[in-house]
Formats: sequence, C-alpha cells, structure tokens
Amino acid sequence: MESPAVTVAITRRADPSRNAEMIAWVNAGTTLAEDFPGFLGTGWVRPDQRSHEWHMLYRFSDEKSLRNWEESPQRSWWLSSAEGFVEHTRTERRTGIEGWFDTEVVETAAPKPPPRWKQAVTIWLGFFPVSLLAAFTLNHLLVDLNVVLRTLISTLCLTPIMTYLVLPQITRLLQPWLRRQ
Repeated sequence: MESPAVTVAITRRADPSRNAEMIAWVNAGTTLAEDFPGFLGTGWVRPDQRSHEWHMLYRFSDEKSLRNWEESPQRSWWLSSAEGFVEHTRTERRTGIEGWFDTEVVETAAPKPPPRWKQAVTIWLGFFPVSLLAAFTLNHLLVDLNVVLRTLISTLCLTPIMTYLVLPQITRLLQPWLRRQ
C-alpha cells in the first residue's frame, strides 16, 4: 500500500529587521526542494510584517520522498546557511485532511480522526463565513477580472486565513463534538 502525502508544518523565528534575508532564504529552500522527486509544494505565512514567527509548510507525495529531501546534503546546506538569524521552534507532520483535526504530532500516537462527515461540517462552518466576508469585501474589487484570475486571487487570500486562523479555532471549539464517536 502506498503511503499518503505528508505535509510538514514548521514554525521558525527570525528578526523582523531581516525580512529580505528571510524571504531570500525561504525562496532558496523552495528552489532546492522543487528538484526532489515527490515534491508537491511549499508556502509560508506570517501574522504581520513585525512578527518574529514564520509558519512554513512543505509537502511531499510520500514518506520516502520526504525523507530523501530531509536527509539530503542540499537541505543540510540550506539549513546551515540560516544559522545565526533563524531559530527553529516547532515541527508537525500531517497526512490527509485529518491533519486539520489532530492536536498531536503525527509522529506520536495520534487520536483517531473524526468521521468524514464531521470533518466536512467543521470545514463548512469555517468556510461559509470566510467566503461570505470575502464576497462583501474582496469580490467587488475583483469584479472586472475573469473568473480564473478572480478565483486565484481569492483562494490565495483565503487559504492562509482558513489554515492559520479559522480552522484551528473552529476545531478547538468543536473538539468535544468531533471526538465523540
């Protein structure tokens, strides 16, 4: 049986006065990872320009591809190039949509995920108000763009909001219901 895709979420800290260096460093890591088989994508977000925290994600098609990247000399060189200005604070590994609902790191014994219908309801409870808010605030600015570009811009804006703000809050609020079998 083929192993599922794996997403690694990392929190790093860096001095906000070194934003340009940090962006260049993150982009260099992305460029290196893109050459590895099984690489599916990467991204990062910060709460604001003055924040010390950078939340980064990278995804590989399976554990073996991820391990090849994580144990590579290219990644070792890249990580060492940030010594002195980047501090690694947290790492979590996630597989599938269930990652939204775990509060434990996947490498430990994670609890059984809730049924898919509960996951779908939880995602909808977050997605509906965020989409509605975007319709009232963002869509009138994008009305003259074609549907593909309009959708691209709105999903680029809404995905980090859902990922780092809305879904963690909703899953925290609904934990008793989600865990009830």
